[in-house]
Amino acid sequence: MNPVSDSPVLSIVGTTASGKSSIAMALAREIPNVEIVSIDSMQVYRGMDIGTAKPSVQDQIEVAHHMIDLVDPSIEYSLSEFQSEAINAIEEIEGRGAVPLLVGGTGLHLRAVIDNFEIPKQYPTVGKELSGEVDTTKLHKLLTQLDPVAADRMENTNRRRVLRALEVTLGSGRPFSSYGPGMQKYGPTRFRMVAPKWEREEVNRRIDERFKKQMEMGFLEEVRELNRNPEGLSRTARQALGYRQFLDHLDGVFSLDEAIDVAKRQIRKFARRQERWFMRDPRIQWFDIERNPLEMLPVLMKEWRHATS
Repeated sequence: MNPVSDSPVLSIVGTTASGKSSIAMALAREIPNVEIVSIDSMQVYRGMDIGTAKPSVQDQIEVAHHMIDLVDPSIEYSLSEFQSEAINAIEEIEGRGAVPLLVGGTGLHLRAVIDNFEIPKQYPTVGKELSGEVDTTKLHKLLTQLDPVAADRMENTNRRRVLRALEVTLGSGRPFSSYGPGMQKYGPTRFRMVAPKWEREEVNRRIDERFKKQMEMGFLEEVRELNRNPEGLSRTARQALGYRQFLDHLDGVFSLDEAIDVAKRQIRKFARRQERWFMRDPRIQWFDIERNPLEMLPVLMKEWRHATS
């Protein structure tokens, strides 16, 4: 990245349902010329609004948002495309004299943007062949043989990551772990990362409460509408939590109650994985939250005023 400015860029990261978006909107109302850059791998898809907790139309009118509604869900949107588009957005915002504010919980995409990783190419033929194996743990064992470093960095049930690592390793003839500076290296960055930290039980409660609201907003109907699209959903879009379970429900795999239960359990597991991912990064400052994520706001405003004075 060749930034237009070397000024610090505030980045609000952390687990799902932790209040990142509400903090971002509150900051944007206080800091002049802020524009939000979403670091969420699923909010790039048009029509996937409710289940991805996409900012409301009103919020997007009030504050400019970037990296949202970029492609149809039938299209595969790669990490390298996300990286390039997000970096361009940050540079374009700064070029106009405005202030970028990064917000999101997709850890790999965040690292790709702030650390400017070298992103390996895609090998669709290899990927298609690998997808024929339904046993993810078996694929992980193969990855352990070919690239034990990469295999050690991911859970043996994380199908998307295991498939991608194998696709790159087999397609390029080069270990997946050899790309970029390495996920375990955390170099200097101008991105100032902060994260709200809740007790585990409270995170679970917030996830359940948000899912209930999403159902009331028409989450299932949103998935039904997406499923009617003759072009279907891309492999990545289908993996979005909640969407995957409701698609299985529509295919007769789950009853509705079963789909809701499985979705909530998977989202809780995802939140734990997110927390472990972000906790490994020593550059992130965590804020213990008791009742409201906006408890972070006074400290963040004080730091911002100090940084810009």
